[in-house]
Amino acid sequence: MPTPLPPSLPETTPAPPASWLRRRVLAPLLGLLRQGLSPSQLALTVALGVAIGAIPLMGAITTVATLVALRLRLNVAALQLTSHLMTPLQLVLIIPLLRQGARLMGNTQENELTLANVRHLFATDWRAALQLLWRAEVGAMAIWLLGAIPVVAVVYVVLKPLLKRFIKEQKAA
Repeated sequence: MPTPLPPSLPETTPAPPASWLRRRVLAPLLGLLRQGLSPSQLALTVALGVAIGAIPLMGAITTVATLVALRLRLNVAALQLTSHLMTPLQLVLIIPLLRQGARLMGNTQENELTLANVRHLFATDWRAALQLLWRAEVGAMAIWLLGAIPVVAVVYVVLKPLLKRFIKEQKAA
């Protein structure tokens, strides 16, 4: 026969166990991301991560994100995660940015940045192909930089009050 609970202890239903994903991945990740950051620093980290994640230079995200995080004394892991989550956006934007960058740097229509043209240039004159890609990359980086400044500002301004409210609610709970 089960023993009844004393009257001072109300019966409560136990909370359902947290899923493996929540226990092993999400909770430690959220703890790592919030570690030591104020809401404004966290908003800046996310805003910079969005911009850095769209850099039109493959392989540069990790280095740039680390250097920016160290220089601004932000959470390196949070900036890395945010910037690497932007990889699909980077892949979508890299070709249009390279094409516009090539046009910005003075390439003519006969020297258009297309896969067929780049293959032809590498087969016939690899120096011209490298020059075309170099100019396209420099132009793409200039376009990215001009676009990244307002993106960082908008994301920061939108996220800062939301994160302040979220952290205030977390402390109250």
